[in-house]
Amino acid sequence: MDSKIKKILVSQPHPKEKSPYHDIAEKYGVEIVFRPFIRIDQVSAKDFRTQKINILDHTAVIFTAKTAIDHFFLLCDELRVQIPETMKYFCITEAIAVYLQKYIIFRKRKIFFPSSSRIEDLITYINKHNKEHFLVPLSDVHKEDMLRLLDGKKIKYTKAIMYRTVSNDFTPEEVFDYNILLFFSPAGIASLLKNFPNFEQNGTAIGTFGPTTAKAVRDAGLRLDIEAPNPQAPSMTAALEQYLKTVMPPLKGK
Repeated sequence: MDSKIKKILVSQPHPKEKSPYHDIAEKYGVEIVFRPFIRIDQVSAKDFRTQKINILDHTAVIFTAKTAIDHFFLLCDELRVQIPETMKYFCITEAIAVYLQKYIIFRKRKIFFPSSSRIEDLITYINKHNKEHFLVPLSDVHKEDMLRLLDGKKIKYTKAIMYRTVSNDFTPEEVFDYNILLFFSPAGIASLLKNFPNFEQNGTAIGTFGPTTAKAVRDAGLRLDIEAPNPQAPSMTAALEQYLKTVMPPLKGK
């Protein structure tokens, strides 16, 4: 393993505000580049119609991400679907619920979210309204955990693919000279192998956040060097710094 880390790729969009990555870059004198391996594309109205889903057949919507909110309302606009004020919204977190204000008048709508961010607690709320017909906007790449819980409670719902997770391909001009690669989804690993089918890890360290992404690295036959969350590091930045401490000292005075 290279004891001198110079360049780190974080496969996420550049943060809008100062983040812990900025502090790590200063402390260790490394360059941190934000470059997503995947991007989210809207499903067109034409493609959505092939799913034979009538949005207005539903009385409630379940949102587990802000991205789902954006694509739901964008698609409704494209379809010229007017969402009634009687529609109910069930969100996995308060932050996602508040994000609805971008599209609706918050105080006029029925919006529900658990005090925690646990899917199980959201399902408890949903089960109290089990007479509703729920719509679940999702990406073509999604986890089945929540759907299995809905099935277990015999909740009436429709899975609607409203956006797609696709590889954000690298151009021939992009120099791929990173010492550490950080990933946050299995789709990111798939994109790495699509962009670089002959990728040889050698001294490049790979870090992941979440068990499914860690599994994708191992399933691809790659070495996992940084895994978050872990007991000492609940975040990706904490795990990254934990790793850097083992391979190189911070700059003097930092």
